[in-house]
Amino acid sequence: MKTNRLLLASGLIAAFTAALHTIAGTPEIQAPLLGSAMPQPVSLLLYACWHLVTVTLILSALALIWSARPSSRASAGALPRFVSLLWLLFGLVFVVVALVFAGPSTLLLLPQWVLLIPVGILGLLGDRKRIVSAVPQ
Repeated sequence: MKTNRLLLASGLIAAFTAALHTIAGTPEIQAPLLGSAMPQPVSLLLYACWHLVTVTLILSALALIWSARPSSRASAGALPRFVSLLWLLFGLVFVVVALVFAGPSTLLLLPQWVLLIPVGILGLLGDRKRIVSAVPQ
């Protein structure tokens, strides 16, 4: 059995995205959010949500990379499909929010979808390949 390259690519892009979110995104969000005029419970809640996303991105990247291994073909179950759908839907949320609240030009101001959607698509394609190759010939 071979490594599922589509799932591996999905997992590696997801890991890059998680690192970018954590290393570049946290400082960009932290100071304005915690220094805002919002009530402290609200800003702390949003900051906690930021880190919930961090945990989700990191663990889901690891899940996709793990699912790409040849030995995980049967044991991965629905995990890669579930994670891929999450990433695809996360990306679509950014697209919908940009289009509904500010128009098409905002798609470039909220570029997260550019990484989220490909992870989801590659993951779904890799999951399909994993399922098809697991069927006895």
